[in-house]
Amino acid sequence: MKDLAGKTAFVTGAASGIGLGVSTALAQAGVKVMMCDIERDALDKAVEGLKRTNADVAGVIADVSLKAELQAAADATLAKYGAVHVIHNNAGVGGSGTYGAWNDAGWSWTIGVNLMAVIWGVEIFGPLIEKAGGGHIVSTASIAGLISGSANAYNVTKYGVVALSEGLRQELAPRGIGVSVLCPGFIRTNITSSGRNLPERFKDAAIIRTPAAGQASQGWGAVRERVASGIDPLYVGELVREGIENDWPYIFTDTEFEQPIEARFANIKAGFDRVRDREPRR
Repeated sequence: MKDLAGKTAFVTGAASGIGLGVSTALAQAGVKVMMCDIERDALDKAVEGLKRTNADVAGVIADVSLKAELQAAADATLAKYGAVHVIHNNAGVGGSGTYGAWNDAGWSWTIGVNLMAVIWGVEIFGPLIEKAGGGHIVSTASIAGLISGSANAYNVTKYGVVALSEGLRQELAPRGIGVSVLCPGFIRTNITSSGRNLPERFKDAAIIRTPAAGQASQGWGAVRERVASGIDPLYVGELVREGIENDWPYIFTDTEFEQPIEARFANIKAGFDRVRDREPRR
């Protein structure tokens, strides 16, 4: 999508972090942006801040882990702007503890926000983008979607977003829809305090609010420090805008994890090498 001016975008998790950075970068390119978030006060503040720059933006509240609320947000976007050309499935939460400290609610919430909301975003907004004559879908995964750490639920959802995006890119290209997956590293966001938005229906998911009992506080503290001093979300927003304009399949924010990912691919290739000269049993 080379000419973004005048188009309409829908961005989830838009009140802060990457979502706000993307909303800002798109608005600066002349895109009309419906900003979606679960935090009303933060969203109102973000929308008003962008409106002061003469950006054409609006806000809608939704818990994207609930399909009906995401559908209502889509309806509100059509009522406001009449069409949708770009969706950024960006909302995300931290995972539910390490092995031995899981619970069903933690997994359900993490999968609901990080993966199912992306699936539903494509299901709901894909036809709207087609109807508008084509456009682009961006979904936020993570470097953790290409190389795993100890946040198991988080990793599972982010690998899922990468897989979904890779498959959709091939499937939707003939329909005039480009697909990109954003795999950020450490970005200055509120991801480490995502438990603040834990819905009431997950009351027993206290594990999300704090590190797992067996998780080293020193390691968790290091992650929080890396995020707090991470890359500016507006820079990420500018990369996403460029990725949409140029139809990038993968959008990375930095090269910090390039070598570990290459090592993972090398281990995968070594698995093939071990069976290359063997005769398969039929």
